[in-house]
Amino acid sequence: MQAVLLIDFGSTFTKVTIVDLDSEEIVGTARAGTTIETSIMEGLKAALAQIPEPAGGWNFARKLACSSAAGGLKMIASGLVKELTAEAARRAALGAGARVLQVFSYELTPADLNRIISYKPDILLLAGGTDGGNKEVLLKNAEMLGKLPQSLPVVIAGNKVAAAQAAEILRKRHSPVVVADNVMPELGVLSVESARLAIRDVFLTHIIQAKGLDTAEEFLERIMMPTPAAVLSAAELLAQGHGSEQGMGELMIVDVGGATTDVYSIARGDPSKPSVMLKGLPEPYAKRTVEGDLGMRYSSEALVEAAGRRLSDYLGWAEDQIEFQLSLCKEDPWRIPQSEEEVKFDVAMGRVAVGLAVDRHVGTIEVVYTPFGATYVQHGKDLTPLPVVIGTGGVLLHHPDALGILRGAVFNTEEPTLLKPQNAVFYLDKEYILAAMGLLREVAPLAALRIMKKYIVKL
Repeated sequence: MQAVLLIDFGSTFTKVTIVDLDSEEIVGTARAGTTIETSIMEGLKAALAQIPEPAGGWNFARKLACSSAAGGLKMIASGLVKELTAEAARRAALGAGARVLQVFSYELTPADLNRIISYKPDILLLAGGTDGGNKEVLLKNAEMLGKLPQSLPVVIAGNKVAAAQAAEILRKRHSPVVVADNVMPELGVLSVESARLAIRDVFLTHIIQAKGLDTAEEFLERIMMPTPAAVLSAAELLAQGHGSEQGMGELMIVDVGGATTDVYSIARGDPSKPSVMLKGLPEPYAKRTVEGDLGMRYSSEALVEAAGRRLSDYLGWAEDQIEFQLSLCKEDPWRIPQSEEEVKFDVAMGRVAVGLAVDRHVGTIEVVYTPFGATYVQHGKDLTPLPVVIGTGGVLLHHPDALGILRGAVFNTEEPTLLKPQNAVFYLDKEYILAAMGLLREVAPLAALRIMKKYIVKL
């Protein structure tokens, strides 16, 4: 058996997956509470102990990991215009697996600096100006960021004319400072891959140690990427296939977690109806959005607030019943439902989280009236024809009505402007392997694809 150990150090749980590359089978999966406050290895050992060892013990050919522990990769992004370079910076950060705490546009102010300090980010992404365009804002913001009291990693992905000068300014206070290609070299043109790679490199070389994850690297081969980047990589592989092995085609993944709900779409998202005009920045084929107020445990209070009447209408409960269940979630982030009421509350929370997260991920359509009559304008991706939706996350894996929870992702005739999937087939990441397969893709992409097709099951 050629065993490979794949680990996801999550914000709530440490998940381990062991696969046999020879048979392309999953040997075992397990999870235990993440122990970032003491030693990250405690949770890992507790998870590994749940999988029976073969005679003679484990002899792993590879040991790879990803992480979203300690809040994940927390980032502040800054650009020139909110709808353009600032938005391009946000997309680059999300695609790299970061959790974007705030995006600033135009010149940073002293009040903005105070907000950045309060957020306690892991990394700063500084963009602004097309190549050969405005450079004053990039340089001004570099000077302002130089006034921050703490040293932070900085990736510069703005106007190439001013990037080197901005780096000189920032290196007086921050380290490391990495210059990447401009995320918007021309007006309306996105180029985020260089920034994504720079962010990933900074994560691997500097932030792992800052989060206390470096102790695990004595046992592991290496921590390779943030967990969301691993899931996005797995999603791309599953959609596109590898070599002669076909993928599943365009798809969406909804990951309902304890701290966030992430949505991934691998799709062009072009208008599916005639006479619809696209407006705004082009959408990435592989898109990720993360909703920090839609988590099942750490963000449960924010989720209930964002849900509004949706939650009470779905449950048919009084306010005090919801408040009591919410208090249980807040007190114990590792809590598994213990009663029928707790199960019902988790299902309702999951369905609302899925619905709201997909609402925010998909594109919208509106009617615009012109002198020549009405026309339709689309912002973002049209995912109405999307054929596949895959669910993952604890609430989906541990409840028999996973399909009912995932139906929050379906197009709603009462909200016709939201371009959600209309006739998708639903699947479940039953063994919670997507992040693991994103890691395995780095060393054995064909095996990773075949394992996903085998273990992701139709609902």
